[in-house]
Amino acid sequence: MAHYAFIKDNIVTEVIVGKDETETAPEGFADWEEYYLTKRPDQDTCKRTSYNTVANEHLENGISFRGNFAGIGMSYDTENDVFIPIKKFESHILNENTWTWEPPIPKPDDGINYVWDETSTNWIASEL
Repeated sequence: MAHYAFIKDNIVTEVIVGKDETETAPEGFADWEEYYLTKRPDQDTCKRTSYNTVANEHLENGISFRGNFAGIGMSYDTENDVFIPIKKFESHILNENTWTWEPPIPKPDDGINYVWDETSTNWIASEL
């Protein structure tokens, strides 16, 4: 089974499980994306998405597909044909290799647990 994302104004509104892309689409349709879009005519487009793709890497050593598995609220970049997660912090920067948001300062790698503090735009040691 394949997954398909419905997109309105470049925002994912719904993700469904559908027919595998290797199955022939119904007569009159170029592919399953085109077919499923007819089921949600209020949407702008429908794009296949892979639950095996995270941060532009395939979890099973396959070929990554559209940057990330689509989720409701994520954006769809039409120019790069990728799904981009919701930006949680204003200071974070889009990494165009992984298509994920990253803090402007790398997380320290010293064995201490850290959390991102948006007010100071820095990592702070976690109490946990």
